[in-house]
Amino acid sequence: MAFNHLPAGVHDALAPLSVTPVTHSVPMAKNHRPDRALAGPTAGLSPDMVLDRLASGPSRASRITHTEHLPPRAGRHAAWPDRIRAEVVAAVQSAGIDHPWAHQARVAEHALDGESVVVATGTASGKSLAYLVPVLSTLLDGAEAPNGRGTTALYLAPTKALAADQYRSVRDLSGPLGTAVRPAVHDGDTPFEEREWIRQYANYVLTNPDMLHRGILPSHPRWSSFLKALRFVVIDECHTYRGVFGSHVAQVLRRLRRLCARYGSSPVFLLASATAAEPAVAAGRLTGLPIVEVADDASPRGELVFALWEPPLTELHGEKGAPVRRTATAETADLLTDLTVQGVRTVAFVRSRRGAELISVIAQERLAEVDRSLSRRVAAYRGGYLPEERRALERALYSGELLGLAATTALELGVDVSGLDAVLIAGYPGTRASLWQQAGRAGRSGQGALAVLIARDDPLDTFLVHHPEALFDQPVESTVLDPDNPYVLAPHLCAAAAEIPLTDEDMELFGPACGELLPQLESAKLLRRRTRAWHWTRRERAADLTDIRGEGGRPVQIVEAGTGRLLGTVDAGAAHTAVHEGAVHLHQGRTYQVRSLDLEDGVALVEEASPPYSTVARDTTAVSVLETDIDLPWGRGRLCYGSVEVTNQVVSYLRRRLTGEVLGETKLDLPPRTLRTRAVWWTVTEDQLDDAGISPEILGGALHAAEHASIGMLPLFATCDRWDIGGVSVPLHPDTLLPTVFVYDGHPGGAGFAERAFHTARSWLTATREAIASCECEAGCPSCIQSPKCGNGNDPLHKRGAVRLLTVLLRDAPEQRAEAESPPPPPDGSPVGPDPGREAAEARIRASEPRPDQAAREEAAGRGPEPPRSRQAPPGI
Repeated sequence: MAFNHLPAGVHDALAPLSVTPVTHSVPMAKNHRPDRALAGPTAGLSPDMVLDRLASGPSRASRITHTEHLPPRAGRHAAWPDRIRAEVVAAVQSAGIDHPWAHQARVAEHALDGESVVVATGTASGKSLAYLVPVLSTLLDGAEAPNGRGTTALYLAPTKALAADQYRSVRDLSGPLGTAVRPAVHDGDTPFEEREWIRQYANYVLTNPDMLHRGILPSHPRWSSFLKALRFVVIDECHTYRGVFGSHVAQVLRRLRRLCARYGSSPVFLLASATAAEPAVAAGRLTGLPIVEVADDASPRGELVFALWEPPLTELHGEKGAPVRRTATAETADLLTDLTVQGVRTVAFVRSRRGAELISVIAQERLAEVDRSLSRRVAAYRGGYLPEERRALERALYSGELLGLAATTALELGVDVSGLDAVLIAGYPGTRASLWQQAGRAGRSGQGALAVLIARDDPLDTFLVHHPEALFDQPVESTVLDPDNPYVLAPHLCAAAAEIPLTDEDMELFGPACGELLPQLESAKLLRRRTRAWHWTRRERAADLTDIRGEGGRPVQIVEAGTGRLLGTVDAGAAHTAVHEGAVHLHQGRTYQVRSLDLEDGVALVEEASPPYSTVARDTTAVSVLETDIDLPWGRGRLCYGSVEVTNQVVSYLRRRLTGEVLGETKLDLPPRTLRTRAVWWTVTEDQLDDAGISPEILGGALHAAEHASIGMLPLFATCDRWDIGGVSVPLHPDTLLPTVFVYDGHPGGAGFAERAFHTARSWLTATREAIASCECEAGCPSCIQSPKCGNGNDPLHKRGAVRLLTVLLRDAPEQRAEAESPPPPPDGSPVGPDPGREAAEARIRASEPRPDQAAREEAAGRGPEPPRSRQAPPGI
């Protein structure tokens, strides 16, 4: 990037990292959308001007493959309902808000009417105020009760950062109300001396589902006065509760409703969601209640310029001599540096913790060459930091002390950062909903904003930057979950029985699958039937049977070997891949290397080091078929869906330069992990192989290439992330006796990804074939068929064979039927859950968005205890 106004020497400091592009992207396309009325002009530097500066120079301009312009729109005001207390209206006005937007007033009306409601509008549309105003007004009414606590409210956020941010908002807004509103954050960071005050006196408690599951519900007698007066439950960012995590949260909320009923309360649920398909259906499945939907966004929006950016190919060569594209990490670091120099306030969203650290380090080094004061205005933000580090970064970003931040999705969810000018998204975040959520972080005051999606060297990212219609002309995904998954439901039944013994009357609340699970839990000596109730039989805490985020155990502590200082933590499910012996670990700009990993004690010892490379774990995987639920003819081959057992073992790690160049591979000795889950698989016959011209010599490479590419493309059709699914290809599988490709869910019992793939197989595999065939490489590269997590070192792979094989497979495939969405909740509010035993094409569809900070994990095989051989409750959980 070149700026004419920069001092001498700065051009060299900002130049790309020793990379020579050898090819160019397709010419930039522009699409000015006329579908929304234009508002006034954007004040200050326009996003178009910022983008033009970023793209200055011939090599930079060719990297932009598409620019989408979303024009501004005007807002529509309304009036608060008459029942809102005048003091609350005055407090809102003193905060500078004279009139609510129309959707805010509608939410308040439904809340005061006692109707549970979900508001699903865009980022920065004022969802928080929509639920805060009726909550504060009701708390003010409750403060006039004899005990001063006639009404309470509970706020749930998916992340601690969001809860802390909302606490600041509530505290500031309710300041004029005096002590009538007493907000408090109750999470794992809350000092123990404060918790008793919160239980007795706070009337607006902000927490997360984890603390509700492990702390509040098991200790409900100590929370009895709070639960007895509970009027509202606010569930913020509810679109994040998908798949397995969402299914766990759905059962936690049912346990909460059950305890509230025992104490005589029936709270109204107020849910806030980013724009999503059928938000009322998803909210109803999450809560088990009928939900009113408010989705007409009446807030104004500034202009958004959204660019798709593809890093260039380089002269370097990776595995098997494949061309190497410049990494999204290096490219994002360049762009963050350039934007910081311009004074453009920017957040770069990165898919992994390591990536966030790398980007901040590179940007700081380059900025120090320009102006040392600028290097201090860029930092990293990710999960695993200590609480005081997170809070300090949030304050610095909120105050404007930081100009640039490289953050994981830990910052994506609603932290109110006003005045951001630009958002960089390093790699497609997995779903369109998450993409728009991240892009919406900029332009919060109605000013124009710039968003740039920087493609990784990955089949899906490459496909998207060359097919912008897949992003901009498609609706966001539905939020789908399955509370009846027995791996989810069983431990929550135990937790509920430990809280209050289960009776037959509770079966309607927890769903029809209870009837099958309770006898199994009794056989496992976890529950015991006495008279009319089921009782918890163990001494240990039932809530500890499951980790609702599916992390499979206590976190591994990262400790500095020389000093014993705790640097942070990593989830147990990611330990094999993230902190294995020899792994490079980044923390707050410092580089460490793992000296040893003790899985039994949950400790990784690290020491400061400066290796000229990063590390990437490699694994091997084997799949065996347990049960085939659906088996359809696909021409002469078969398309199947069912239960499988996956055995996974991390066997080595690669040492790789930032440029992508592989320096070498080191073996590891880690135990294998077993997972029983759901999978989709397809087989091909000898005749199909002959038609495709696939000889035995290239069969393994063709199947392997098709498997890699199909995994990379599945997130476009299932609401998932490629790191949450896995695959195996076998020239002759012992269970099918045919060449077979498997794609499986990385969660015990399944998460809906493979099932979605089964139902969209024709479209999914068609896009896979197109992604391989259209790639400009000669014999395969990371943009089409190479995988960053392949345990076989991407060998063998055969690009042309994969294209021919998929062509024949799709030629014989039956026409795909229109797929129906999951049904809405029944009028009585009972939980929606399909019959787990049905073996038909209308098998339930479940999908999930990756959890914050999960994207850098390897395949999720082996999380949690070993499941049984069918979709039944595991013995002993």
